[in-house]
Amino acid sequence: MGFTLSAYTLLLISGGGLRYTRLRSHQPQWLRVAHITVGSGLVLLVVGLLSIGLVGTIGEHGSLGHSIHLPAGLTVVALVGVSAWSASRISPERPWARSLHLGINGLLFLALAAVSWTGWTVVQQYL
Repeated sequence: MGFTLSAYTLLLISGGGLRYTRLRSHQPQWLRVAHITVGSGLVLLVVGLLSIGLVGTIGEHGSLGHSIHLPAGLTVVALVGVSAWSASRISPERPWARSLHLGINGLLFLALAAVSWTGWTVVQQYL
């Protein structure tokens, strides 16, 4: 989860840099590539955490749905998916995609906070 939060923070910083440079008509290509690379890594991290959580919970309890952590986690997975999809749609012909991407990422911040909190409460049960 720490890598996921770090990736989100890097995306926030690089996305801010992209916006800043886009408004000044000089956008370095490496920044866009770095943003896309870290975003792809975030997708992989979230899918990996989902897999680990599902397998671990089924292995420990034999079923799912023992806490609010499952819906919080599924919300994060869905938001990351929509964010990645909307990012792939961003172009001058589709100005709505950038707004959707930014709005989803704001919701993702809240969802990551919720999944971190609920995950911490789950971990406390095992300590």
